[in-house]
Amino acid sequence: MAARKRASATTAKGTDTKPSPPQTQEITTQIDPPIAPPKKGLMFKFCIFFSIPYFYLLYQHYKIEQDLKRSILINAALSVAGFFLTQRMIPVASRYVLKRGLFGFDINKKGTPQGTVKVPESLGIVVGIVFLVLAILFQYFNFTADSNWLVEYNAALASICFMILLGFVDDVLDVPWRVKLLLPSIAALPLLMAYAGHTTIVIPKPLVSYVEQEVLDLGWVYKLYMGLLAVFCTNSINIHAGLNGLEVGQTVVIASAILLHNLMQIGASSDPEYKQAHAFSIYLVQPLLATSLALLSYNWYPSSVFVGDTYTYFAGMTMAVVGILGHYSETLLIFFLPQVLNFLLSLPQLAGYVKCPRHRLPRFNPETGLLTGTRDGTLVNFYLRIFGPKSEKSLCIHLLLVQALGCCFCFMLRYFLAGWYK
Repeated sequence: MAARKRASATTAKGTDTKPSPPQTQEITTQIDPPIAPPKKGLMFKFCIFFSIPYFYLLYQHYKIEQDLKRSILINAALSVAGFFLTQRMIPVASRYVLKRGLFGFDINKKGTPQGTVKVPESLGIVVGIVFLVLAILFQYFNFTADSNWLVEYNAALASICFMILLGFVDDVLDVPWRVKLLLPSIAALPLLMAYAGHTTIVIPKPLVSYVEQEVLDLGWVYKLYMGLLAVFCTNSINIHAGLNGLEVGQTVVIASAILLHNLMQIGASSDPEYKQAHAFSIYLVQPLLATSLALLSYNWYPSSVFVGDTYTYFAGMTMAVVGILGHYSETLLIFFLPQVLNFLLSLPQLAGYVKCPRHRLPRFNPETGLLTGTRDGTLVNFYLRIFGPKSEKSLCIHLLLVQALGCCFCFMLRYFLAGWYK
Protein backbone atom coordinates (compact mmCIF):
# COMPACT_ATOMS: atom_id res chain seq x y z
CA MET A 1 0.00 0.00 0.00
CA ALA A 2 1.23 3.45 -0.79
CA ALA A 3 0.54 7.01 0.20
CA ARG A 4 -0.03 8.31 -3.28
CA LYS A 5 1.58 11.57 -4.20
CA ARG A 6 0.47 13.66 -7.13
CA ALA A 7 2.88 15.52 -9.35
CA SER A 8 2.08 19.18 -9.63
CA ALA A 9 3.32 21.80 -11.98
CA THR A 10 3.80 25.40 -10.97
CA THR A 11 4.29 28.35 -13.22
CA ALA A 12 5.77 31.67 -12.37
CA LYS A 13 4.86 34.90 -14.07
CA GLY A 14 7.53 37.56 -14.44
CA THR A 15 6.83 41.15 -13.44
CA ASP A 16 9.65 42.86 -15.31
CA THR A 17 8.56 44.77 -18.38
CA LYS A 18 12.05 45.16 -19.76
CA PRO A 19 13.41 42.30 -21.83
CA SER A 20 16.24 40.51 -20.07
CA PRO A 21 19.50 39.98 -21.87
CA PRO A 22 19.96 36.57 -23.45
CA GLN A 23 21.57 34.11 -21.10
CA THR A 24 22.86 30.63 -21.57
CA GLN A 25 21.04 28.32 -19.18
CA GLU A 26 21.65 24.69 -18.55
CA ILE A 27 18.34 22.84 -18.52
CA THR A 28 18.38 19.56 -16.66
CA THR A 29 15.63 17.00 -16.83
CA GLN A 30 15.19 14.57 -13.99
CA ILE A 31 14.71 11.08 -15.32
CA ASP A 32 13.31 8.44 -13.02
CA PRO A 33 15.52 5.35 -12.85
CA PRO A 34 14.13 2.17 -14.42
CA ILE A 35 12.31 -0.23 -12.13
CA ALA A 36 14.15 -3.24 -10.73
CA PRO A 37 14.18 -6.37 -12.90
CA PRO A 38 11.60 -9.10 -12.23
CA LYS A 39 12.33 -11.81 -9.70
CA LYS A 40 12.33 -14.63 -12.23
CA GLY A 41 13.92 -17.20 -9.94
CA LEU A 42 11.06 -16.99 -7.44
CA MET A 43 8.44 -17.33 -10.18
CA PHE A 44 10.25 -20.30 -11.72
CA LYS A 45 10.26 -22.15 -8.37
CA PHE A 46 6.54 -21.56 -7.91
CA CYS A 47 5.74 -22.72 -11.45
CA ILE A 48 7.64 -25.99 -10.89
CA PHE A 49 5.99 -26.47 -7.49
CA PHE A 50 2.47 -25.98 -8.88
CA SER A 51 2.87 -27.62 -12.30
CA ILE A 52 3.77 -31.07 -10.94
CA PRO A 53 0.45 -31.78 -9.13
CA TYR A 54 -1.58 -29.88 -11.73
CA PHE A 55 -0.38 -31.81 -14.78
CA TYR A 56 -0.36 -35.05 -12.80
CA LEU A 57 -4.09 -34.62 -12.19
CA LEU A 58 -4.65 -33.60 -15.80
CA TYR A 59 -2.70 -36.43 -17.49
CA GLN A 60 -2.37 -39.32 -15.04
CA HIS A 61 -4.76 -39.34 -12.12
CA TYR A 62 -8.01 -38.62 -13.99
CA LYS A 63 -9.27 -39.79 -17.36
CA ILE A 64 -10.32 -36.50 -18.94
CA GLU A 65 -11.81 -36.38 -22.44
CA GLN A 66 -9.33 -35.44 -25.16
CA ASP A 67 -11.40 -32.49 -26.41
CA LEU A 68 -11.62 -31.02 -22.93
CA LYS A 69 -7.94 -31.66 -22.28
CA ARG A 70 -7.07 -30.02 -25.60
CA SER A 71 -9.01 -26.86 -24.69
CA ILE A 72 -7.31 -26.68 -21.29
CA LEU A 73 -3.86 -27.01 -22.87
CA ILE A 74 -4.58 -24.36 -25.53
CA ASN A 75 -5.73 -22.03 -22.77
CA ALA A 76 -2.57 -22.87 -20.77
CA ALA A 77 -0.37 -22.08 -23.79
CA LEU A 78 -2.07 -18.71 -24.23
CA SER A 79 -1.62 -18.06 -20.52
CA VAL A 80 2.13 -18.74 -20.72
CA ALA A 81 2.36 -16.28 -23.60
CA GLY A 82 0.41 -13.80 -21.46
CA PHE A 83 2.93 -14.23 -18.64
CA PHE A 84 5.86 -13.16 -20.82
CA LEU A 85 3.86 -10.36 -22.46
CA THR A 86 2.88 -8.97 -19.06
CA GLN A 87 6.48 -9.08 -17.87
CA ARG A 88 7.56 -7.09 -20.92
CA MET A 89 4.76 -4.53 -20.68
CA ILE A 90 5.05 -3.65 -16.98
CA PRO A 91 8.36 -1.71 -17.30
CA VAL A 92 6.95 0.17 -20.31
CA ALA A 93 3.71 1.04 -18.53
CA SER A 94 5.58 2.09 -15.38
CA ARG A 95 7.38 4.82 -17.29
CA TYR A 96 4.09 6.23 -18.53
CA VAL A 97 2.37 6.24 -15.13
CA LEU A 98 5.40 7.94 -13.57
CA LYS A 99 5.20 10.67 -16.22
CA ARG A 100 1.55 11.22 -15.34
CA GLY A 101 2.30 11.48 -11.61
CA LEU A 102 0.77 8.12 -10.66
CA PHE A 103 3.33 7.03 -8.10
CA GLY A 104 3.54 6.41 -4.40
CA PHE A 105 6.01 5.97 -1.56
CA ASP A 106 6.25 2.77 0.44
CA ILE A 107 4.98 3.66 3.93
CA ASN A 108 6.41 0.45 5.39
CA LYS A 109 9.90 1.69 4.48
CA LYS A 110 9.49 5.25 5.75
CA GLY A 111 12.71 6.56 7.26
CA THR A 112 14.93 4.45 5.02
CA PRO A 113 16.39 5.23 1.56
CA GLN A 114 13.83 2.86 -0.02
CA GLY A 115 11.04 4.94 1.47
CA THR A 116 11.97 7.92 -0.71
CA VAL A 117 11.83 6.02 -4.01
CA LYS A 118 8.95 6.79 -6.37
CA VAL A 119 7.08 3.54 -7.00
CA PRO A 120 4.77 3.50 -10.05
CA GLU A 121 1.11 2.90 -9.17
CA SER A 122 -1.84 1.14 -10.82
CA LEU A 123 0.17 -1.46 -12.74
CA GLY A 124 -2.78 -3.81 -12.36
CA ILE A 125 -4.12 -2.19 -15.52
CA VAL A 126 -1.47 -4.09 -17.52
CA VAL A 127 -2.56 -7.42 -16.06
CA GLY A 128 -6.21 -6.63 -16.75
CA ILE A 129 -5.62 -5.69 -20.38
CA VAL A 130 -3.49 -8.77 -21.13
CA PHE A 131 -6.04 -10.99 -19.38
CA LEU A 132 -8.91 -9.64 -21.50
CA VAL A 133 -6.93 -10.08 -24.72
CA LEU A 134 -6.14 -13.71 -23.83
CA ALA A 135 -9.73 -14.46 -22.85
CA ILE A 136 -11.08 -12.97 -26.07
CA LEU A 137 -8.56 -14.80 -28.27
CA PHE A 138 -9.41 -18.10 -26.57
CA GLN A 139 -12.97 -17.88 -27.89
CA TYR A 140 -11.64 -18.61 -31.38
CA PHE A 141 -10.27 -22.00 -30.26
CA ASN A 142 -13.07 -23.18 -28.02
CA PHE A 143 -16.49 -21.63 -28.57
CA THR A 144 -18.76 -21.76 -31.60
CA ALA A 145 -21.34 -19.16 -32.53
CA ASP A 146 -24.19 -21.31 -31.16
CA SER A 147 -22.41 -22.32 -27.95
CA ASN A 148 -24.62 -22.18 -24.87
CA TRP A 149 -21.70 -20.93 -22.80
CA LEU A 150 -20.71 -18.08 -25.11
CA VAL A 151 -23.28 -15.61 -23.76
CA GLU A 152 -22.27 -16.16 -20.14
CA TYR A 153 -18.57 -16.15 -21.09
CA ASN A 154 -18.88 -12.73 -22.72
CA ALA A 155 -21.04 -11.48 -19.85
CA ALA A 156 -18.29 -12.57 -17.45
CA LEU A 157 -15.70 -10.70 -19.52
CA ALA A 158 -17.95 -7.62 -19.56
CA SER A 159 -18.18 -7.65 -15.75
CA ILE A 160 -14.42 -8.10 -15.41
CA CYS A 161 -13.74 -5.33 -17.94
CA PHE A 162 -16.18 -3.04 -16.13
CA MET A 163 -14.40 -3.74 -12.84
CA ILE A 164 -10.98 -2.97 -14.36
CA LEU A 165 -12.33 0.38 -15.57
CA LEU A 166 -13.87 1.25 -12.21
CA GLY A 167 -10.71 0.16 -10.40
CA PHE A 168 -8.55 2.42 -12.55
CA VAL A 169 -10.99 5.29 -11.98
CA ASP A 170 -10.61 4.66 -8.25
CA ASP A 171 -6.81 4.77 -8.55
CA VAL A 172 -6.95 8.09 -10.39
CA LEU A 173 -9.77 9.82 -8.49
CA ASP A 174 -9.27 8.19 -5.06
CA VAL A 175 -12.92 7.23 -4.53
CA PRO A 176 -14.23 7.20 -0.88
CA TRP A 177 -14.68 3.84 0.87
CA ARG A 178 -18.47 3.91 0.88
CA VAL A 179 -18.52 4.40 -2.87
CA LYS A 180 -15.98 1.58 -3.33
CA LEU A 181 -18.47 -0.86 -1.82
CA LEU A 182 -20.95 -0.04 -4.59
CA LEU A 183 -18.57 -0.38 -7.54
CA PRO A 184 -18.64 -4.21 -7.71
CA SER A 185 -22.45 -4.12 -7.64
CA ILE A 186 -22.41 -2.05 -10.82
CA ALA A 187 -19.76 -4.20 -12.48
CA ALA A 188 -21.67 -7.42 -11.72
CA LEU A 189 -24.79 -6.26 -13.60
CA PRO A 190 -23.81 -7.73 -17.03
CA LEU A 191 -23.26 -11.14 -15.45
CA LEU A 192 -26.46 -11.05 -13.41
CA MET A 193 -28.55 -9.99 -16.40
CA ALA A 194 -27.10 -12.67 -18.69
CA TYR A 195 -27.12 -15.47 -16.10
CA ALA A 196 -29.36 -18.29 -17.36
CA GLY A 197 -28.27 -21.04 -14.97
CA HIS A 198 -30.25 -22.58 -12.15
CA THR A 199 -31.20 -20.63 -9.05
CA THR A 200 -31.48 -23.68 -6.82
CA ILE A 201 -29.37 -24.93 -3.94
CA VAL A 202 -28.90 -28.49 -2.71
CA ILE A 203 -30.06 -28.83 0.87
CA PRO A 204 -27.43 -30.46 3.13
CA LYS A 205 -28.50 -34.02 3.97
CA PRO A 206 -28.68 -33.43 7.75
CA LEU A 207 -31.27 -30.67 7.10
CA VAL A 208 -33.44 -32.48 4.53
CA SER A 209 -35.74 -33.92 7.19
CA TYR A 210 -36.45 -30.41 8.50
CA VAL A 211 -36.90 -28.67 5.13
CA GLU A 212 -38.68 -31.71 3.61
CA GLN A 213 -37.05 -31.24 0.20
CA GLU A 214 -33.63 -31.93 -1.25
CA VAL A 215 -33.47 -28.98 -3.67
CA LEU A 216 -34.69 -25.45 -2.91
CA ASP A 217 -35.30 -22.82 -5.59
CA LEU A 218 -34.29 -19.38 -4.30
CA GLY A 219 -35.27 -17.41 -7.42
CA TRP A 220 -34.24 -13.75 -7.25
CA VAL A 221 -32.64 -14.29 -3.83
CA TYR A 222 -29.98 -16.42 -5.53
CA LYS A 223 -29.10 -13.57 -7.89
CA LEU A 224 -28.93 -11.20 -4.93
CA TYR A 225 -26.51 -13.64 -3.31
CA MET A 226 -24.42 -13.65 -6.52
CA GLY A 227 -24.20 -9.86 -6.44
CA LEU A 228 -23.20 -9.84 -2.77
CA LEU A 229 -20.54 -12.48 -3.46
CA ALA A 230 -19.04 -10.25 -6.17
CA VAL A 231 -19.00 -7.31 -3.75
CA PHE A 232 -17.30 -9.38 -1.05
CA CYS A 233 -14.62 -10.96 -3.26
CA THR A 234 -13.53 -7.67 -4.82
CA ASN A 235 -13.41 -5.68 -1.60
CA SER A 236 -11.97 -8.48 0.55
CA ILE A 237 -8.75 -8.61 -1.49
CA ASN A 238 -8.63 -4.82 -1.54
CA ILE A 239 -8.71 -4.48 2.26
CA HIS A 240 -6.41 -7.45 3.00
CA ALA A 241 -3.40 -5.52 1.78
CA GLY A 242 -0.58 -3.21 2.81
CA LEU A 243 2.49 -5.42 2.30
CA ASN A 244 4.69 -5.91 -0.74
CA GLY A 245 3.31 -8.92 -2.62
CA LEU A 246 0.32 -9.59 -0.36
CA GLU A 247 -2.48 -8.60 -2.76
CA VAL A 248 -1.04 -10.53 -5.71
CA GLY A 249 0.26 -13.35 -3.53
CA GLN A 250 -3.13 -14.17 -2.04
CA THR A 251 -4.63 -14.14 -5.53
CA VAL A 252 -1.98 -16.58 -6.76
CA VAL A 253 -2.63 -18.95 -3.84
CA ILE A 254 -6.43 -18.88 -4.26
CA ALA A 255 -6.23 -19.18 -8.06
CA SER A 256 -3.96 -22.22 -7.71
CA ALA A 257 -6.44 -23.85 -5.32
CA ILE A 258 -9.32 -23.08 -7.69
CA LEU A 259 -7.52 -24.76 -10.60
CA LEU A 260 -6.81 -27.91 -8.58
CA HIS A 261 -10.41 -27.98 -7.36
CA ASN A 262 -11.76 -27.67 -10.89
CA LEU A 263 -9.58 -30.50 -12.21
CA MET A 264 -10.66 -32.76 -9.36
CA GLN A 265 -14.33 -32.03 -10.00
CA ILE A 266 -13.96 -32.65 -13.75
CA GLY A 267 -12.17 -35.93 -13.16
CA ALA A 268 -14.63 -37.18 -10.54
CA SER A 269 -17.83 -36.32 -12.44
CA SER A 270 -19.62 -38.00 -15.33
CA ASP A 271 -22.06 -35.13 -15.97
CA PRO A 272 -21.04 -33.25 -19.17
CA GLU A 273 -22.74 -30.02 -18.06
CA TYR A 274 -21.01 -30.14 -14.69
CA LYS A 275 -17.66 -30.71 -16.37
CA GLN A 276 -18.20 -27.76 -18.71
CA ALA A 277 -18.98 -25.48 -15.77
CA HIS A 278 -15.65 -26.30 -14.14
CA ALA A 279 -13.79 -26.15 -17.46
CA PHE A 280 -15.29 -22.67 -17.91
CA SER A 281 -13.69 -21.73 -14.61
CA ILE A 282 -10.29 -23.08 -15.73
CA TYR A 283 -10.43 -21.03 -18.94
CA LEU A 284 -10.55 -17.82 -16.89
CA VAL A 285 -8.37 -18.74 -13.91
CA GLN A 286 -5.34 -19.98 -15.88
CA PRO A 287 -4.83 -16.55 -17.55
CA LEU A 288 -5.46 -14.88 -14.17
CA LEU A 289 -2.76 -16.99 -12.53
CA ALA A 290 -0.21 -16.49 -15.33
CA THR A 291 -0.59 -12.72 -15.54
CA SER A 292 -0.65 -12.40 -11.75
CA LEU A 293 2.64 -14.28 -11.50
CA ALA A 294 4.18 -11.82 -13.95
CA LEU A 295 2.99 -8.93 -11.79
CA LEU A 296 4.18 -10.67 -8.62
CA SER A 297 7.69 -10.86 -10.06
CA TYR A 298 7.78 -7.05 -9.82
CA ASN A 299 5.56 -6.63 -6.75
CA TRP A 300 7.33 -9.10 -4.44
CA TYR A 301 9.47 -7.60 -1.66
CA PRO A 302 11.10 -5.20 -2.25
CA SER A 303 8.34 -4.04 -4.57
CA SER A 304 9.30 -2.04 -7.65
CA VAL A 305 5.65 -1.44 -8.67
CA PHE A 306 2.32 -1.06 -6.85
CA VAL A 307 -0.71 -2.95 -8.16
CA GLY A 308 -3.36 -0.39 -7.23
CA ASP A 309 -7.09 -0.93 -6.74
CA THR A 310 -7.27 -1.79 -10.44
CA TYR A 311 -5.70 -5.17 -9.77
CA THR A 312 -7.48 -6.02 -6.51
CA TYR A 313 -10.90 -5.29 -8.03
CA PHE A 314 -10.04 -7.17 -11.22
CA ALA A 315 -8.75 -10.25 -9.37
CA GLY A 316 -11.65 -10.32 -6.93
CA MET A 317 -14.26 -9.99 -9.67
CA THR A 318 -12.62 -12.69 -11.79
CA MET A 319 -12.68 -15.20 -8.95
CA ALA A 320 -16.25 -14.25 -8.04
CA VAL A 321 -17.32 -14.79 -11.65
CA VAL A 322 -15.78 -18.25 -11.91
CA GLY A 323 -17.23 -19.24 -8.53
CA ILE A 324 -20.70 -18.16 -9.61
CA LEU A 325 -20.71 -19.69 -13.10
CA GLY A 326 -18.81 -22.77 -11.94
CA HIS A 327 -21.41 -23.29 -9.18
CA TYR A 328 -18.95 -23.69 -6.31
CA SER A 329 -19.48 -20.46 -4.38
CA GLU A 330 -19.44 -22.31 -1.02
CA THR A 331 -16.00 -23.73 -1.78
CA LEU A 332 -14.81 -20.31 -2.97
CA LEU A 333 -15.83 -18.70 0.32
CA ILE A 334 -13.79 -21.28 2.26
CA PHE A 335 -10.81 -20.51 0.01
CA PHE A 336 -11.39 -16.88 1.11
CA LEU A 337 -11.31 -17.83 4.81
CA PRO A 338 -8.49 -15.38 5.76
CA GLN A 339 -10.33 -12.64 3.84
CA VAL A 340 -13.53 -13.44 5.75
CA LEU A 341 -11.62 -13.15 9.05
CA ASN A 342 -10.03 -9.89 7.90
CA PHE A 343 -13.46 -8.53 6.96
CA LEU A 344 -14.90 -9.42 10.38
CA LEU A 345 -11.95 -7.73 12.09
CA SER A 346 -12.38 -4.66 9.87
CA LEU A 347 -16.16 -4.39 10.20
CA PRO A 348 -16.24 -1.99 13.21
CA GLN A 349 -13.95 0.47 11.40
CA LEU A 350 -15.59 0.07 7.99
CA ALA A 351 -19.03 0.60 9.55
CA GLY A 352 -17.87 3.78 11.28
CA TYR A 353 -18.24 2.56 14.89
CA VAL A 354 -14.48 2.85 15.40
CA LYS A 355 -12.30 5.57 13.92
CA CYS A 356 -10.84 4.38 10.62
CA PRO A 357 -7.56 5.99 9.48
CA ARG A 358 -6.69 6.29 5.80
CA HIS A 359 -3.94 3.66 5.99
CA ARG A 360 -4.54 0.87 8.50
CA LEU A 361 -0.96 -0.31 8.33
CA PRO A 362 1.37 -1.68 11.00
CA ARG A 363 3.97 0.63 12.53
CA PHE A 364 7.43 0.48 10.96
CA ASN A 365 10.58 0.89 13.04
CA PRO A 366 13.38 2.12 10.73
CA GLU A 367 16.05 1.20 13.32
CA THR A 368 15.14 -2.49 13.54
CA GLY A 369 13.43 -2.82 10.15
CA LEU A 370 10.48 -4.61 11.82
CA LEU A 371 6.74 -4.02 11.69
CA THR A 372 4.69 -3.76 14.88
CA GLY A 373 0.94 -4.34 15.02
CA THR A 374 -1.41 -1.43 15.77
CA ARG A 375 -4.95 -1.53 17.16
CA ASP A 376 -6.47 -1.24 13.68
CA GLY A 377 -8.80 -4.11 12.81
CA THR A 378 -6.91 -5.94 10.07
CA LEU A 379 -5.55 -9.47 9.88
CA VAL A 380 -2.07 -8.01 9.29
CA ASN A 381 -2.12 -6.12 12.59
CA PHE A 382 -3.90 -8.96 14.40
CA TYR A 383 -1.18 -11.40 13.34
CA LEU A 384 1.57 -9.05 14.51
CA ARG A 385 -0.13 -8.49 17.87
CA ILE A 386 -0.23 -12.26 18.45
CA PHE A 387 3.16 -13.34 17.10
CA GLY A 388 5.19 -10.18 17.65
CA PRO A 389 7.15 -7.84 15.33
CA LYS A 390 8.32 -9.20 11.99
CA SER A 391 9.99 -7.93 8.85
CA GLU A 392 7.69 -7.08 5.96
CA LYS A 393 8.88 -9.98 3.82
CA SER A 394 8.59 -12.50 6.65
CA LEU A 395 5.11 -11.26 7.57
CA CYS A 396 3.92 -11.53 3.97
CA ILE A 397 5.22 -15.11 3.70
CA HIS A 398 3.47 -16.04 6.96
CA LEU A 399 0.15 -14.59 5.78
CA LEU A 400 0.40 -16.39 2.43
CA LEU A 401 1.06 -19.64 4.31
CA VAL A 402 -2.09 -18.95 6.33
CA GLN A 403 -3.90 -18.48 3.01
CA ALA A 404 -2.52 -21.80 1.72
CA LEU A 405 -3.54 -23.56 4.95
CA GLY A 406 -7.05 -22.17 4.54
CA CYS A 407 -7.23 -23.67 1.03
CA CYS A 408 -5.90 -27.02 2.33
CA PHE A 409 -8.53 -26.93 5.07
CA CYS A 410 -11.19 -26.49 2.37
CA PHE A 411 -9.96 -29.57 0.48
CA MET A 412 -9.93 -31.62 3.69
CA LEU A 413 -13.41 -30.41 4.59
CA ARG A 414 -14.79 -31.43 1.19
CA TYR A 415 -13.09 -34.84 1.47
CA PHE A 416 -14.41 -35.70 4.94
CA LEU A 417 -17.93 -34.33 4.35
CA ALA A 418 -18.35 -35.94 0.92
CA GLY A 419 -21.43 -38.17 0.87
CA TRP A 420 -22.62 -36.98 4.29
CA TYR A 421 -23.10 -33.24 3.85
CA LYS A 422 -24.40 -33.28 0.25
